[in-house]
Amino acid sequence: RFQLTMMSQKNREGEVLTGTTIMALPFEGGVVVCADSRTSTGTYVANRVSDKLVQLSEYIYCCRSGSAADTQALTDYVHYYLSQWSLDTGRIPTVKTAAHLMRRLIYQNKDQLQAGVIVAGWDPVHGGSVYTITLGGSCLELPFATGGSGSIFIAGLLDAEFTNGMDMAEARNLAKKACSHAMCRDGSSGGVIRTVVISADGVDRDYTPGNDLPFGPVAVW
Repeated sequence: RFQLTMMSQKNREGEVLTGTTIMALPFEGGVVVCADSRTSTGTYVANRVSDKLVQLSEYIYCCRSGSAADTQALTDYVHYYLSQWSLDTGRIPTVKTAAHLMRRLIYQNKDQLQAGVIVAGWDPVHGGSVYTITLGGSCLELPFATGGSGSIFIAGLLDAEFTNGMDMAEARNLAKKACSHAMCRDGSSGGVIRTVVISADGVDRDYTPGNDLPFGPVAVW
């Protein structure tokens, strides 16, 4: 069974949260995942340069939001299961397999966990794909996905500017633009922007410091 045993009561006092902005945008031939870097404990910024983009397998990444401890444990479990699956089968795991492993873990432990994640990546079967797994364990494949406290501020921006068939540069630039707008408006998002491009050619990580954001750190008219 996939039951987790180390989780305690939900909404623990002083819990470290990744109040956050995360997103995954597909492009022609792959996916770009993006996140800010602020981790908070209440109103205190516990870590201003945390990495919320976790590699689950060679071509699959997870964007974490919610409890930092819960999401770290979940990604460790899924990384382990996918590694074992690859060794047993000799094949590259699909994004769908990774997403449904994560979905099963979250759903079976939904009363103890506070975790909402995006699983995205590339595989030879489906190409680039994006799945979002909600707090309750629902798993949905979407054209693109956002999550975290900052996502509400950029829903309209992404609806207006996201298009199918974008190239890699267009998708990465849009992700950085949207994330910087969310960081400007959302008090729980901030720090730096990290992006990862995943395609058949491999993985390309990128870092944008806080003094070089496309928008902000405060709005200027």
